[in-house]
Amino acid sequence: MPRWKELPDELDPQVREFAELLRRVVDRAGLSLPALADRTGYSRTSWERYLNGRLLAPKGAVVALAEVTGSPSVHLTTLWELAERAWSRAELRQDAATEAIGIARARTPAGESGPPGRGAGGREGGAAAADRAGGRAGPTPGVAGPAGVSPTLPPEEGGSPGRGGGGAHRLVLFLAGVVGVVVVVVGGFLLTGDGDPKEAVGAGREPSPSGSSPAVLPSGVLCAGAGCTGKDAEAMGCSGDLVVTARSARVGTAVVEVRYSRTCGAAWGRIVQAAPGDSVRVTVGAARQTGRITTAGDTIAYTPMIAVKDASEAKACAVLASGEEGCTA
Repeated sequence: MPRWKELPDELDPQVREFAELLRRVVDRAGLSLPALADRTGYSRTSWERYLNGRLLAPKGAVVALAEVTGSPSVHLTTLWELAERAWSRAELRQDAATEAIGIARARTPAGESGPPGRGAGGREGGAAAADRAGGRAGPTPGVAGPAGVSPTLPPEEGGSPGRGGGGAHRLVLFLAGVVGVVVVVVGGFLLTGDGDPKEAVGAGREPSPSGSSPAVLPSGVLCAGAGCTGKDAEAMGCSGDLVVTARSARVGTAVVEVRYSRTCGAAWGRIVQAAPGDSVRVTVGAARQTGRITTAGDTIAYTPMIAVKDASEAKACAVLASGEEGCTA
């Protein structure tokens, strides 16, 4: 059974070439997806999407892959830039097509499929009926229409063409309907706050007490802000595409990092290129979380998360088994 799925047929040639290159790099390094996720800090699910052409890998993931496999990062990032431009062009084409379909639907007359004599599709039928009743209706004297043109009104049923009584009555009903529509539209505009129904739904609610906790979390993200403190970033969906390395420092042969997710409003510490016995800790004010490498062959360890408003609040430190220590700035 082949390791990789077939890439989508509709994939842009440059994006396809880049995805195939990533597969070759991973195969040469002999990395499984769990090992790849563990060493790069991007989740297994994310790497499945990148390597199967369903999502373009972010530049940070490409750089991390180059680091853990010893591949030339310049070559990988150059091809990534070409693929990124091709991916963006494809998204723009898709957005333009979707917008064109929406505009076409919006311009379709509401009464296009309606019966003759009603709405926009029945105007010609109504005029023909008036002709059959004994002639076209004439303008109503003394009543000005749009831009000073006298409106043409149909003759009153059972009466003579151009007769003023029935025509005036129908004009009054027409104007009353127009005024009603205007009142409804203006009222709705004012109630919803510039026409945004979301503002009307949220009216009267108190603002969220935590600015770092979004009201609606992206799919797969299970915590935000204080709710993330003490929890594993990978398990809570805060890693992968949602994380950046805010600070880093080299301690001996290891590298210690502050990892930060703005979406989750949390930071944690990570140590890479490490060995059993090495540990990492992250501090935010008086709060502290620690992690340690305990298994032979492991080279990376994480701390649980701590809620932060900004990555600058967090500091990560490493203590190696040799006794050497160091921290991020």
